[in-house]
Amino acid sequence: MARKLEHDLSDLKDRVLRMGSLVEDAIRKSIKALVERDRELALAVIDGDAVVNTHDVEIEEECIRLLAIWQPTGSNLRFITTAIKIITDLERMGDLAVDICERTIELLEEPQLKPYIDIPRMAEASQKMLKDSLDAFVEKDADLAVKVCAADDFVDNLNQQIFNELLVYMLQDPKNIARAVRLTYVAKYLERVGDHATNIAEMVVYMVKGKVIRHMACEVREPEKH
Repeated sequence: MARKLEHDLSDLKDRVLRMGSLVEDAIRKSIKALVERDRELALAVIDGDAVVNTHDVEIEEECIRLLAIWQPTGSNLRFITTAIKIITDLERMGDLAVDICERTIELLEEPQLKPYIDIPRMAEASQKMLKDSLDAFVEKDADLAVKVCAADDFVDNLNQQIFNELLVYMLQDPKNIARAVRLTYVAKYLERVGDHATNIAEMVVYMVKGKVIRHMACEVREPEKH
């Protein structure tokens, strides 16, 4: 019986990772579509969100099944409840990739406002946060999870920097406003990706240590010294 439970939990972990991989790919492609002004790629990401949603529903149903059948306690219970919460954040990140693609399609109606420099940097940072949060989940690495939480400040600062820069464009010429506003939305979506990755990381700390670190300052959440 213990071996069957272990197999079910391993399968659950793999399914969460597959969903996470789809979301990572969607975010990467959404920014690629923006930078390369690729309408077809943007539309493909939008269409692909249905697959992410299917994974969300199926994994949640599996988690409920495991809770009902095994009635787990301790670390196994925390693992399953963490998986349920993680897929919620992953599904929302998938929605954010769709949002980026929708703004991209709107931006294609006019010439590009400015070279994209900080938005790809922000995307890279938020994607790394997502990858690291999922790695922390797989490896049950609370220290890595805490580092993800700390990395959110960099993404937040880039978001503010991008907003300030785009505000200048809007003030310089009213014709820039529509395009600049859409780009501020893209930056905000990426900032939200970072927030969701932080949520996952916080849940990993709870899964590993049974300790809730939400709403705690980063300095309080520093990794333990070994």
